[in-house]
Amino acid sequence: MKDIILLPTYNEKENIKLIIPEIFNLYPDIYILVIDDDSPDKTAEEVRFLIKKYPNLSILERKKKTGLGDAYKKAIKEAIKNKDLRSIITMDADGSHSPQYLGEMLDNINNYDVVIGSRYIKGGGVENWEVWRRNLSKFGNLYANALTGIKISDLTSGFVCYKRDILEKVDFSKIDSSGYAYQIEMKYYLVNNLKVKYKEVPIIFKNRREGESKISNQIITEGIVAPLKLFIKKIWKK
Repeated sequence: MKDIILLPTYNEKENIKLIIPEIFNLYPDIYILVIDDDSPDKTAEEVRFLIKKYPNLSILERKKKTGLGDAYKKAIKEAIKNKDLRSIITMDADGSHSPQYLGEMLDNINNYDVVIGSRYIKGGGVENWEVWRRNLSKFGNLYANALTGIKISDLTSGFVCYKRDILEKVDFSKIDSSGYAYQIEMKYYLVNNLKVKYKEVPIIFKNRREGESKISNQIITEGIVAPLKLFIKKIWKK
């Protein structure tokens, strides 16, 4: 059975040069699909160059940037068509998610539907973050936990391994978030609607290697609004 990593990119040319060789050096048989949102820095061009060296690497090019959630939804819908896949992994391309954790995640996916790389369980953490960003992330998770009722410690984690069979059951039309809040809404859907069996494994989240952080007021606002919408849906059903 095969496993595939989805790497969404927007202006990650310098980082993609590093992360792809690192992954393949550790796991030469794994597959990688880069989802590029028409990066002005020609990230896609760099990936096409790397494809010549790595036959398990491919790229999905989108004509415009419509958000992280939209990128993942499109890529997942394509990936689950492959019945030979065992799992689908989402991770950042900027080096913040270390490939060293892939082994533990893949070891666990046979016994769980979802394995989450978590910063907020014992053994997890973050490196080189400003105090405001640490507090924002911790508060965001506590806020999302309180409103959704989901007990996952790191609801905003983007480092996740999904069993392909589970993703086949997801109705993506029910997941509204197109940006970073997709991470919260996806986990809520899986736990609340599909009753998945999940496990969190500790990771150390590192600051991005190159380029600027993509955190914006829009992302923060979406992170506030999305859990509130889920809370209202939950109450309305009652």
